[in-house]
Amino acid sequence: MYRWEITRAALGQRVLAIVRSDSYDHAHATADNLLSAGITSLEISLTTPFALEAVTTLIREVGDDAVIGAGTVIDAASARMAVDAGARFLVSPSLDPEVIRTGHRYGLPVFPGVATPTEAVHAMELGADALKLFPASAYGPRWVSDVRAALPQAAVIPTGGVTLAEAPDWIAAGAVACGMGSALSEGDRDTVAKRAAELL
Repeated sequence: MYRWEITRAALGQRVLAIVRSDSYDHAHATADNLLSAGITSLEISLTTPFALEAVTTLIREVGDDAVIGAGTVIDAASARMAVDAGARFLVSPSLDPEVIRTGHRYGLPVFPGVATPTEAVHAMELGADALKLFPASAYGPRWVSDVRAALPQAAVIPTGGVTLAEAPDWIAAGAVACGMGSALSEGDRDTVAKRAAELL
């Protein structure tokens, strides 16, 4: 798949699930719950122990049924390791040109973190495939609508503190998708399935 095709697939559901855990086993179980609930795009945060192994395992298990990426990719070295693990996209809380270059070198879309219009423009100039507004909890949906009034080409993914109740407001304001972690994934399989169904 080309970068633009991966981007479209990763953001098509308008939800980008984030798995951040204190163990490989818990991360895998959380991802499994999300995927079983119908979520088709998720990232494994590299702050999770053995995160890259989790990425590789999930990709082997789901094949083309879901798009699995790596999150919290903050430098070129971790970007390259995520590429080698089979990640389909890279997400970062910050804006590092080398992460974007590394991802693009190997055909992966990159969603770097931004928090200001200046950073958003810089990220787009560097070729970012979408922009992760982080932390979204420090702003609000109005940030997206205001910034997109001046930068309608900005594909924004608010992440960090986005709740199920607020997600529709972010989308209505112009966000292309919402990055959601524990607000989506906490609880047992049935709880996650019900929550995901309501959200979608």
